[in-house]
Amino acid sequence: MKVILLKNVDKLGKEGDLVEAKSGYARNFLLPNKAAIEATPENMKNWKEMKAKEAADEAARVEEAEAQKKELESKVVDLKAKGGANGKLFGAITAKDIADRMNAIFGVKIDKKKIVLSENIKTTGKHKVTVKLHGDITADVDVVIDAE
Repeated sequence: MKVILLKNVDKLGKEGDLVEAKSGYARNFLLPNKAAIEATPENMKNWKEMKAKEAADEAARVEEAEAQKKELESKVVDLKAKGGANGKLFGAITAKDIADRMNAIFGVKIDKKKIVLSENIKTTGKHKVTVKLHGDITADVDVVIDAE
């Protein structure tokens, strides 16, 4: 029996998937617990419209991420931190520091969790930082650290 899942169901599928389920399982568990609806022609029509809308929304998010990537890669993020004469910093530059500075410069909200640092930056100079924008779209941003 074909059903459209309304919730994530272990070993069957995710919410919004069209799956083939055994008729007893569908009638006795999925349908009464409102975890799925039967794939009638009307429900299939609504499901296809919903999937088309989701695909359009996803395409818009990808397009926005690509535009944001071009903007981020074209600029340089400059930070000032207290440091010594030999190029070492007193402390470290973290993803939060970089995110705060990027938000101030670019005017877009970038979460600190999306900034990939193998370890905090502890030296002055130019560093490459990866920013996850959407899915597998990433931007490599140049960060310049100057000592005060």
